[in-house]
Amino acid sequence: MSVHIATSLNEAIGLLAEDPTRQVLAGGTDFMVEVNYRHRRPRRIVVIDRIPELRAWHRDGDDLVIGAGVTYTDLQSPQIASLVPALAQAARTVGSPQIRNAGTLGGNVATASPAGDTLPVLAALDATVRCICTDGRRDVGLDEFITGVKRTSLRPGELIESIRVPVLDGPQEFLKIGTRNAMVISVAGLALVIDTAGRTARVALGSVAPTPVRADDAERFLATSIAWDASTITDEAVATAGDLVMAAAAPIDDQRGTAAYRRHAVGVLARRALRRAFPTFAPSLPSPDAAGGPR
Repeated sequence: MSVHIATSLNEAIGLLAEDPTRQVLAGGTDFMVEVNYRHRRPRRIVVIDRIPELRAWHRDGDDLVIGAGVTYTDLQSPQIASLVPALAQAARTVGSPQIRNAGTLGGNVATASPAGDTLPVLAALDATVRCICTDGRRDVGLDEFITGVKRTSLRPGELIESIRVPVLDGPQEFLKIGTRNAMVISVAGLALVIDTAGRTARVALGSVAPTPVRADDAERFLATSIAWDASTITDEAVATAGDLVMAAAAPIDDQRGTAAYRRHAVGVLARRALRRAFPTFAPSLPSPDAAGGPR
């Protein structure tokens, strides 16, 4: 096995151009597990965790551009958390401090696991993945980049350079359920992103389908059910939105949970997220036939 430690972006993509079969290694939190279990036997590796361009992030107008080598610990920094709070919340749920110090946002996207914790947030934000190779750069929406379970549209010789997300005005939430409280793979996850200016609610689900899922019907319902001027929502609307989120899930049974449990769980997570995002509720109106109600 040969290992080459790249110190610049040009060096890394040059090595991949010479041999597109080289394995890219950043944090190694997924890749090294597969190597240790002999599920992979790479012959050539290019290490990219020392490339400054990949470890940087910056604000670009109304967007945030995050280098693929930015770690989960970096994502929890107050500067990033103030711009995309749900991404910081998701990063906080990943593994142990050691894993968060090593694992990267680009690695989570490239691995494309259905249980990837940052993926529902990126899906809700309509994130764009920038890929780079010696021929130039191309931008791909996350929904087109992740094509299946641990499958992406990354081309031979390409490297993920950065992920671009919008900076929105409104509350954001990320919630997940696992088989224990910490250091756990997600059984079900949900991201809620409120765009107050655009008067839209974005809901994305993880671990309930081969790729991240947007709950389109729930989003359309919430857009017309939230009292935007007062930032309130009724209990009835929260319950209905939870049901619509459940309907959007297409989970399977596996060793971590049943399909029925996952479907129920994302409905619960949706209702919890909405109650956190809108702590002041508009009261539900009593029906005319209710005791003590208007006649």
